[in-house]
Amino acid sequence: MSEEFVSTSVEQMEADAERLHLTAEQVGIDTWQDRVKNQTPHCKIGESGVCCRICAMGPCRITPKSPKGICGATADTIAGRNYLRMAAGGASAHSDHGRECVWKLYDATEDGYYHVTDATKLLNLAKEWNIPTEGRDMYDIAHEVAEAGLNEYGKIKGYQRWTERATEERREVWNELGILPRAVDREVVTAMHMTHMGCTADAEALVKQSLRTGLADGWGGSMAGTEFSDILYGTPMPKETEGNLGVLDKEMVNIICHGHDPAVSEMIVLVSETKEMQAYARSFGAKGINIVGLCCTANEIAMRHGVKMAGNFLQQENALLTGVVEAIVVDVQCIFPNIGPLSECFHTKFYTTSPIARIPYSEYLQLTSENAKEVATTIVKSACENFKNRDESKIFIPEHKHKASVGYSCEGIRSRLDTVTNSHLDELDTYKPLIECVRSGVIRGAVAMVGCNNPKVRPDYSHIEIMKKLIENDIVIVATGCAAQAASKAGLLDKRAKVLCGEGLRRVCTLADIPPVLHMGSCVDISRMMMLVTGIAKDWGIKTTELPVVGCAPEWMSEKAVSIANYVVATGIDTYLGIDPLVGGSEQMMNLITNGTKDWVGAGYVINTDPDELVKAIIEGIEKKRDALGI
Repeated sequence: MSEEFVSTSVEQMEADAERLHLTAEQVGIDTWQDRVKNQTPHCKIGESGVCCRICAMGPCRITPKSPKGICGATADTIAGRNYLRMAAGGASAHSDHGRECVWKLYDATEDGYYHVTDATKLLNLAKEWNIPTEGRDMYDIAHEVAEAGLNEYGKIKGYQRWTERATEERREVWNELGILPRAVDREVVTAMHMTHMGCTADAEALVKQSLRTGLADGWGGSMAGTEFSDILYGTPMPKETEGNLGVLDKEMVNIICHGHDPAVSEMIVLVSETKEMQAYARSFGAKGINIVGLCCTANEIAMRHGVKMAGNFLQQENALLTGVVEAIVVDVQCIFPNIGPLSECFHTKFYTTSPIARIPYSEYLQLTSENAKEVATTIVKSACENFKNRDESKIFIPEHKHKASVGYSCEGIRSRLDTVTNSHLDELDTYKPLIECVRSGVIRGAVAMVGCNNPKVRPDYSHIEIMKKLIENDIVIVATGCAAQAASKAGLLDKRAKVLCGEGLRRVCTLADIPPVLHMGSCVDISRMMMLVTGIAKDWGIKTTELPVVGCAPEWMSEKAVSIANYVVATGIDTYLGIDPLVGGSEQMMNLITNGTKDWVGAGYVINTDPDELVKAIIEGIEKKRDALGI
């Protein structure tokens, strides 16, 4: 492979976006760039987290003139309640995604549309949960495992059985602190009840429930989403694809899958790849069908099928503005309502498929286990028929795209490590080669780069520049969600990007044949990261809090990110934020999430909105961890 490599810069991405914005002006539609200007400046009281609209006596806002709400709630109470409600909203979204994945396995049959693809993972989970497998039909096992998984959402008593995968030390910390998560739904309902008018006013109690609610997501609902998706659609292993808007093809029928739930996109991919459908596309003058992904759905189908990735959250309008998208099909989460009126300005058909995400100007085709192939066939056929309706005057496809190596699940990472270790056979399938690289200093540590785009800051800049600085300092990165998409757009998922690394990480990338940024999947797959750090801690024989590993969300924006941050911190991983967590109006809340949680669970937030300063703090934090270990 040629070592010649040039990363796409943020400036180049911005130039592409500006050119596409001209098309938006031409057709008379606004984009997020216009709406940001209209919403600026943001409400400072809201940004500080001290505006309360939980009851109808208000809304109340805390100012020097009015230091308490009508009920007497202080800034600490209001900021704490708002923070917990964000965590509950995020946990609900991720966990409900996970629940749908469990239901799909419950509905799976040998002759149905959804099947068991990774039987080994199913049998391992059955063994883990003491479900008998000997002499039983695979789908009888699958249905019992799925029923057990569904029970974790509403179990009457006990704690999340997924937490049994954590280290014994973490479970003891969670139990002693009273944050070991119970049923997923119970923790969300408890959070909503605690924040109802007239209930919890103590900021410390609100932060502890935020940790517990986050744990119910990361070590509950999200982990279910990851594990059951792997069983249904296959556990990702490293494969090659491409990323950025240049993956759209003027000569092909372009269908975009956008959202998070792989049940929809899997079926679209399956239908589009048939000889009959490819021939149908050619009958309308196209060379074939080009499925591409946006946001976390892109991550899901890229890592399992090698489907190309068009981009992340703030790229969705730009994709339609190319004028070559025949259909965009969405499931749930992170979908701009503006996709509806925007699609009306082009020939693009806009399909929604879930009752959770009903959006104006879309055609609603609810996808179920019983009708999945029929719905997917309707969408793909309609897109093919739509190819002839393009307006040539509106077409512009940016040329930038990069090769991308994706699909580094925990199993995928261990498989790569096995190729470079000289250990005996019984030492394979461990993280010990990676641990040796960290101990020796060849790799200084690792950063889990996660989170969305946020137009409050320069989109993708923090993600990309921080990642470049980290790999230059021999720090390997694992990435999910929109952060992984940012890496793809810049070329940092390309194996040739090792030329940007320090000497140690470059050597590891060469030996293991990996890029310096490892794509681990969608945002629910941050649960993979929790299993990764847990596996490393167990193989090393140290606590997760001692690992030279941190989390970083430099551009986060959604409630899901608040839930994620809480379970990452609770797992013992310091989390570096580039966007203020909307509690700045309460000194107590700010202290609790940065210092208080360190006393409770051994980790907390480090907040700095300057990406240059944030990356310096990350490197300093990793080196402190190394010093504490004496390595």
